Amino acid sequence: MSASTAPAPTEQVSAPPPTELSADGQRRTLLGSTVQSVLAVVTALLLGGLLVAVTDEKVRHTAGYFFARPGDTFAAMWRAASSAYVAMFHGAVYNPSGAGLSGKLYPLTETLTVATPLILAGLGVALAFRAGLFNIGAQGQILVGATLAAWVGFSWHLPAGVHLLAVLAAGALGGAVWGGIVGLLKARTGAHEVILTIMLNYVALNLVAWLLTLPGFQREGSSNPISPAVDENAMFPKLLGEHFRLHWGFVVAVLATVAVAWLLNRSTVGFELRAVGANPRAARTAGISVTRGFVVVMLLAGMLAGLAGTAQISGTEHSLTSGVAASFGFDAITVALLGRSTPWGTFFAGILYGAFRAGGVTMQSMTGTNIDIVLVVQSLIVLFVALPPLLTLATRRRRTQEVAA
Repeated sequence: MSASTAPAPTEQVSAPPPTELSADGQRRTLLGSTVQSVLAVVTALLLGGLLVAVTDEKVRHTAGYFFARPGDTFAAMWRAASSAYVAMFHGAVYNPSGAGLSGKLYPLTETLTVATPLILAGLGVALAFRAGLFNIGAQGQILVGATLAAWVGFSWHLPAGVHLLAVLAAGALGGAVWGGIVGLLKARTGAHEVILTIMLNYVALNLVAWLLTLPGFQREGSSNPISPAVDENAMFPKLLGEHFRLHWGFVVAVLATVAVAWLLNRSTVGFELRAVGANPRAARTAGISVTRGFVVVMLLAGMLAGLAGTAQISGTEHSLTSGVAASFGFDAITVALLGRSTPWGTFFAGILYGAFRAGGVTMQSMTGTNIDIVLVVQSLIVLFVALPPLLTLATRRRRTQEVAA
């Protein structure tokens, strides 16, 4: 066969290299995630309102003659649910019966105060999520950060400004060390970060409880497990004056959000962390050190949670106790999930959860609604946020099994 009649070789057309999403594609992806989060919140609030209604005494009374006058039951349900949420709004955002403008806006400042540690710890959890790690240890990182911050706060005596910076550095260092232990073990041994962080939560809790029995940590003249109060120079100044609890720790939370957003979206380190979270094998092939990424991200995540502990010590509590972290470390997981592990999404999710906490007390005192309904609503939000990915995964697995069969 002559060269002129020989069949031409088949041309191998390689697929184009993957490129970043276009700006429009990114916008649509972000919009979809935002819509899902908003729908999760709205649906949870609706179901929470339904639970408030069905447990209300007047609703139960009108239900006894529902078929004779159904309108009474529905009206009573609406009054029960709406009054509960209105009371929550008054306790979290705006109180129309407050004295003067400061009294009316006092609930909003309380929401921001409660949201401060939630935002900082949530950023730590979200940052780890973006690198493919499940940081369940924010609770322990808050405790260790708060412990070092409190010790520097009450045992050192430094000038104003310098002392607060030292407390901030100590809290960040404590949280970073506690998170870095997880990152190092994950990188060196392959141990699962969920197991490590859960165990270290209990280690931190018992460590704080033990330290508070020592003379160097226990308040003089008190038999209660509480440390001495930190020096005044180690406290955050009040942001809006002495009549409000809101302190400059909230500004630290805002700056931390800006810093994490820059880190993830503008820096080389952030790109590497996102690459590790998206596909560790591909990142390793591209020359990115996955093990170093695990250590770095857990150091940063722990540092942010440690700052949350500092906000508790220097902002609101001023002393170390075993309950200084409350449930902020665990709530931070739900805050990061609701915020889709984005810095600003986590920021606003933290404010929302702060509003739930601040408004729940007013709701209970004004309407008699059990404050536990707030926990139910928060749990429902997490369920609805996680449900679409779980359903998608289940559908893919079922289709894979059908193809294999």
